[in-house]
Amino acid sequence: MLPYKSHNEKITLLKNGSLDLVENVKYFLSEIEKRKSLNCFLEIFSDDVIQNAEIISEKIKTGKAGKLAGMVIAVKDLLSIKGKRMTCGSKFLENFYPIYTATCVQRLLNEDAIIIGKTNLDEFAMGSSNENSAYGIVRNPVNEAYVPGGSSGGSAAAVAAFQCDVAIGTDTGGSIRQPAAFCGVYGLKPTYGRVSRYGLTSFASSFDTIGAFARTTYDVAALMEVISGYDEMDSTSVKYDVDNYSEDIKSFKKFRIGVTSSLIHEAYSPEIKSKWIATIEKLKLLGHEIVYIDLPHSEYSIAAYYILTTAEASSNLARFDGARYAKRSNESKDLSEMYINSRSEGFGAEVKRRIMLGTYVLSSGYYDAYYLKAQKVRRIIKNDFDKCFKQVDAIIIPTTPTPPFKIGEKTENPLEMYLSDIFTTTANLAGIPGISIPVGHSENGLPIGIQLLADQFNESTLLQLSRQLEMYNYL
Repeated sequence: MLPYKSHNEKITLLKNGSLDLVENVKYFLSEIEKRKSLNCFLEIFSDDVIQNAEIISEKIKTGKAGKLAGMVIAVKDLLSIKGKRMTCGSKFLENFYPIYTATCVQRLLNEDAIIIGKTNLDEFAMGSSNENSAYGIVRNPVNEAYVPGGSSGGSAAAVAAFQCDVAIGTDTGGSIRQPAAFCGVYGLKPTYGRVSRYGLTSFASSFDTIGAFARTTYDVAALMEVISGYDEMDSTSVKYDVDNYSEDIKSFKKFRIGVTSSLIHEAYSPEIKSKWIATIEKLKLLGHEIVYIDLPHSEYSIAAYYILTTAEASSNLARFDGARYAKRSNESKDLSEMYINSRSEGFGAEVKRRIMLGTYVLSSGYYDAYYLKAQKVRRIIKNDFDKCFKQVDAIIIPTTPTPPFKIGEKTENPLEMYLSDIFTTTANLAGIPGISIPVGHSENGLPIGIQLLADQFNESTLLQLSRQLEMYNYL
């Protein structure tokens, strides 16, 4: 096991010579090799990380190192790194090499973080179980017969399996929070526009956010401090001050916590309900005020989410036609056939399903009935949250309706798979931040997470509450 829990402990050990960074990196590489069956990584930068560890070790000795010096980070293979292969979990991009680095990754490198590799994911981030990757499924490190969640399952599993310190993921409808819950780690989805999306291959542009996985609240805070902030390269990036999250989490401020039954359905697991109620009781014991609220239109969130995101996906993925990007069919006789064959061969079943759904809801005769109506529902859901956040500082709900499910259990029923996002999609529809916090295990030992939501740009509130619950659980 590692001799530290969080990066502030790690950097202290590196500075006083108790920990050798090169050996630390080799430890992670050995853990990746030891548990290759998890299939967390699509590419490992073995030579680069050793070389970078040596350079950063010297910087630490001379006091010239950045904020994240020595932090070993895995990056979801949906984000570009110049000269490194980026597949997006798809055969379409199996030989694609970006010519620039994503802003959030560059900010990590600027602060002397070490990127250990690119993690596996559901193809183009479309999935809730990490069974849709063209490069094989990812397995849950707690029990390999179960899914790690998706689409950022590779990042979540890598952190849970001690194959890196922290990881970067993306969240379109729960793709950070759900796998964080399934793997028993912390996962923060920030406010839309808080982190630059430059260098991210978009699934649904008005929903996608970039966030963090870690084994401690402190590491989530430290990572978010660095990757957050305005970026002129991203038109959706917001000019809003970034809080000093790693200092803020030391506060034991008391908050008003909203509790609602609007999102709770009969189909969710009794084990989830038990952990949800137990976490509410912990918050009471910590001195927080519990306020009962209502989110009356949340029941429409899944329908609105899948109409809007599939519409955006069909538009975003139109550029993958065999003419401009990596995959091109060799069986084509003319241009039209090249488009059809390239997309048929390059995309997997789930991506094709969502493209067809999106094209349908945007088509003449159905645009008003589906797409336009879903946009109106999105606005109503946002209004519901706005009203609630006038009463409370945060809202507590389950992250998932059930603990992790078995590999293959839901692949034949897409609708049932989509419903596993029932508690997470509302945050993306409203553009608000959310964090999943590990709160224990089910009867068969699988992780369970509980989710906290806050108003836009109030990530600090979520991190403070997460840290308080983390410390409570250590007592």
